[in-house]
Amino acid sequence: MGIQGATGEWEIVIGCEVHAQIVSKAKLFSGAPTDFGAEPNTQVSLVDAAMPGMLPVINGECVRQAVRTGLGLKAEINRVSIFDRKNYFYPDLPAGYQISQWTHPIVGKGEVLLDLPDGKTRTVGITRLHLEQDAGKSLHDQHPNQTYVDLNRAGVALMEIVSEPDLRGSEEVGAYLRKLRSILRYLGTCDGNMEEGSMRCDVNVSVRRPGEPYGTRCEIKNVNSVRFAMQAVEYEARRQVDLLEDGGTIRQETRLFDSAKGETRPMRSKEEAHDYRYFPDPDLLPLRLSEDCVEELRAALPELPDDKKERFITEYSLQPYDAGVLVAEQENAAYYEKVAKGRDPKLAANWVIGELFGALNKKGVPVTASPVSAEDLGGLVDLIADDTISGRIAKDVFAEMVETGKPAAAIVEEKGLRQVTDTGAIEAAIAQVLAGEAEKVADYKGGNR
Repeated sequence: MGIQGATGEWEIVIGCEVHAQIVSKAKLFSGAPTDFGAEPNTQVSLVDAAMPGMLPVINGECVRQAVRTGLGLKAEINRVSIFDRKNYFYPDLPAGYQISQWTHPIVGKGEVLLDLPDGKTRTVGITRLHLEQDAGKSLHDQHPNQTYVDLNRAGVALMEIVSEPDLRGSEEVGAYLRKLRSILRYLGTCDGNMEEGSMRCDVNVSVRRPGEPYGTRCEIKNVNSVRFAMQAVEYEARRQVDLLEDGGTIRQETRLFDSAKGETRPMRSKEEAHDYRYFPDPDLLPLRLSEDCVEELRAALPELPDDKKERFITEYSLQPYDAGVLVAEQENAAYYEKVAKGRDPKLAANWVIGELFGALNKKGVPVTASPVSAEDLGGLVDLIADDTISGRIAKDVFAEMVETGKPAAAIVEEKGLRQVTDTGAIEAAIAQVLAGEAEKVADYKGGNR
């Protein structure tokens, strides 16, 4: 996807760094809980508070979750990885540094397959996935001249998933984030809830003339929704093009996205790796994974979105677009399979994607809270398939199912909506009508039409 400037076309080059909070009951290096919404500073251990003499202890489940995610991204799993100290001014990390990974991450190169609107797919490379601890939260709006600090998030386990600069526009960024979130949810390694901060995205944007080397990039930090990420890309790309065409230069910097104004603004100059003075954490030994451990986790992986999509195309003869829509969320796919079992799969897909998803969007609820069960929607599809009701009547019946929760058959019987398909009965009814209008029939036959 390009962007048209006053002096010609420009290409947008984008890479994403996604911070995904690992689903685990404890933090990365302490036993403190990770529940969302707890009272400030109630989920803080002595390790999280960096009390003297407190040493980090790796959470094995967080390691397993990172490996599962790497396997789900078809990535290299590094049998040896190292934790580093990343030195930076962290007002809400009491230790004054972050334990992260740099030269030896737990997961190496992988890939994500984008599902594009035209039904085609495109591969985006994954550079790496590394483990690190989250920082706490500084609150600037609790007091007129003081900043409060909540350390509940300090030490929470994150996976930072870094893409190659393979994305070329806001639509691709949206497709990438949605697909990555879908994979994480299928795996059960991150809930993908961007509103609660458990999945956040840093978007790196640059522009260049097609075919030229990469331009200077700017990083938009901590974007917390797919829609905002797409808006940030569009604004930042246009800003850079306008600046370059006016004879200016792009400064490498970190920027924030103001969702209220729909614009990015400078935050600070962009740091490089050497600015963080990485060095191996002396309190943590190298992390070594056995082949048996990795293969055991691989064998237990669920059917992931791409595999499920291919199965839906093959097994149910669905179009790639419809299959992609149905498998985007694991619960949606499971609902569809219940409806389609033993029925016309294409008719089932039409009703799930069209009527059901439309009703759920209108109500703002997920399929798990659907007022119409998969069994009841399957019953409605049966009534259409055996010509008990027409497709048009079925829409009215479905609307009542959504409002009342009643099964389709009960609504059809209550309202007398069963259509007559017995040709003998239809012919008898016609004959009765014609007999009652004998004079008009004679006029018609006499040419008075």
